[in-house]
Amino acid sequence: MTEVEHRLARMTRRVQAEARVPALSVALHRADRPLWTLTVGSTGNDTPLGPPTRFRIGSVTKTFTAVLVLQARDEGLLDLDDPIGAHLDLPAHGELTVRRLLSHTAGLQREPYGDVWDTLRAPGVDQLLSELDRAERVLPSARRYHYSNLGFALLGQAVARLRGGSWGEVLAERVLHPLGLTATAPVPGSEAATGFLVDTYSDHAHAEPATDFGGVGPAAQLWSSAPDMARWAAFLADPAAVDPAGAVLRPGTLDEMRWPLTVTDETLWSGGFGLGLILVPRPEPETGAPQRVVHVGHDGAMPGFLAAVYGRRGGPGTPGAMGAAVLASSGTASAILELPHLLLDASVADDPAEIVAWTSGGPAPERYREMLGRWWGEGYEHIFSWHDGALQARGAGAPGSRPPSVFVPLPDQPDVLRTVSGREAGELLRLTRDERGRVVRMHWATYRFTRTQETFDGFDFRATDHAGQATDHAG
Repeated sequence: MTEVEHRLARMTRRVQAEARVPALSVALHRADRPLWTLTVGSTGNDTPLGPPTRFRIGSVTKTFTAVLVLQARDEGLLDLDDPIGAHLDLPAHGELTVRRLLSHTAGLQREPYGDVWDTLRAPGVDQLLSELDRAERVLPSARRYHYSNLGFALLGQAVARLRGGSWGEVLAERVLHPLGLTATAPVPGSEAATGFLVDTYSDHAHAEPATDFGGVGPAAQLWSSAPDMARWAAFLADPAAVDPAGAVLRPGTLDEMRWPLTVTDETLWSGGFGLGLILVPRPEPETGAPQRVVHVGHDGAMPGFLAAVYGRRGGPGTPGAMGAAVLASSGTASAILELPHLLLDASVADDPAEIVAWTSGGPAPERYREMLGRWWGEGYEHIFSWHDGALQARGAGAPGSRPPSVFVPLPDQPDVLRTVSGREAGELLRLTRDERGRVVRMHWATYRFTRTQETFDGFDFRATDHAGQATDHAG
């Protein structure tokens, strides 16, 4: 065991002991190291505890349902702004949009109609849909974040209808099999741990009853192992490394899913929600200041089980395809929910990815070569450069950790470029040339950019002499 693995193991064992978890299974996936796993405790039944052991992962299931929805969108089967009623025959709430349901901003009540947590009997698909008029819309759509299992149940059933199968069948065919997640399924299988509630005032652990979420399965039904979930977390963070062929989802679509659509608390902006994904910004370890690192994934809870599954993006030392999973057979050991974040942070701090050497590349195309360098827009200086085969721009004083804007020319219009990432993503950059073909002005998102600092009405500070007289600098 390396020194880093020893530290990770101690962190894990401490949580298991202090939170009193009957069985704890942990896995750390990164592209540049072998898979690291650790199990502590016992399953509570006749099967031995090990990395293949399956645990209920609860609402981590929602990340799978969200991927199925975005797959359908990419294939033209639905639009995120479609009302859900366009894809399901519903007696009420059909006007709520797919996008709002994915981001928990539709205002739909949390659970299906009835006291499902008393009876532990969830409605089947037909009952779920036919009784939707008995559920409330508790907030106006887009008012604020409000978590809804019911909303994700509707999304999963809509995808199932579009694909012509059950949600579980569609999930297996389109996600689990392509990614090799062989230990992930809607049923526990023969290697499952028993879930427990541990008494607060004694060491007694009482087994929780088994539950089947029926028609609400797309929100919380899945079982899985820690290695499978660490791989899944790595996929959510770095799909190009885990799924280079894009068999499950394009990397650009995962970028879209990770974009924050709402915060989960109006005063403490410590977490957000994208399209089916929880986003957790991580502070700089020494100062606590914000840094460009985000953990993306989901937590899960079902009777007797807790799970936390997150991948890591950004920051110095972060390797490709990095994800951590922590699965526990206790319904109240909330300390495990922070553990994947601590494991990811510690792994990068103690064992950062190797620094890749810079290598030279070809020059910028002749058409753009003479425009590289310093430009001014809105009174601020920007640097335009050519890196990695594309035109880029960043503020002159921007930190190196801030991603640049990247431009791609429009087909048959080389002097009109689209901003494909970074600041002003989606906006056009238009080049204006003089009679000799030199770029003398640019307009980015309609703002004028010039080689010298100018006011909005065109006053050029460099074209003024010490006496305040304008000087001729033409040519």
